[in-house]
Amino acid sequence: MDTGHDTKRTLVAVCTLNEAENINEVLTRLRAAMPQVDLLVVDDNSDDGTSRIVNEFAAGDNRTRLISREQRGLGGAISLAMQTAIDGPYEWFGNLDGDLSHDPDQLSTMLERAMHNDFGFDVVIGSRYVDGGSIAGWPLHRRWMSRLLNHFATRGLALPVSDCSGSMRVYRVNALRELGIENLTSQGYSILEEVLVKLHAIGCRFVEVPIEFTDRTAGQSKLSFGEAIRSARHVIAMATRKS
Repeated sequence: MDTGHDTKRTLVAVCTLNEAENINEVLTRLRAAMPQVDLLVVDDNSDDGTSRIVNEFAAGDNRTRLISREQRGLGGAISLAMQTAIDGPYEWFGNLDGDLSHDPDQLSTMLERAMHNDFGFDVVIGSRYVDGGSIAGWPLHRRWMSRLLNHFATRGLALPVSDCSGSMRVYRVNALRELGIENLTSQGYSILEEVLVKLHAIGCRFVEVPIEFTDRTAGQSKLSFGEAIRSARHVIAMATRKS
């Protein structure tokens, strides 16, 4: 990718839990798509060798680093990654899943959109639910359920987006700095909605670009039924506070 901008001032993060089957390919494809960005893996104490694989990759790539956490929870991992971007010399922060459901080439396109933006966008969202977006590998009932839940959340939270629960995004770091990562409360998947709610509240501008989301083919999903219920409760609590 040649954006004509300084991509060395971009941090791209992948939050992992037991992604040994996928993480090397994720990092390899990210590096091929975006040669000049810094890569960060925040690993939640995986017991399958994920950290070892990341360290092996980083040994041959001095723009890649690993942070290992003893805690577990997507909210805490993303918050730590965002704070790392704020504390570093970065202008842009990108995030995507570590299970190959997100195409690193599409994140590259999103970063280019962010950097070449004349409208002051602060967040570029990879969306499954705008024209041109899609989901591959999910049965029809799961696609409809996801769409309905997104519709409920975006309406209830008064967000000007169609996909508020996907994690492939690019953020302006100054927007995250103004948000204040310490103000985030979710430790689970509802962090994805909470970040948008709080950025919207301080006047940030969003744009969605279509992506193809592909269901994982290796490893296990980390979104358990219990976590889904906790995240839904957190979203409902946020929506109640807004009403």
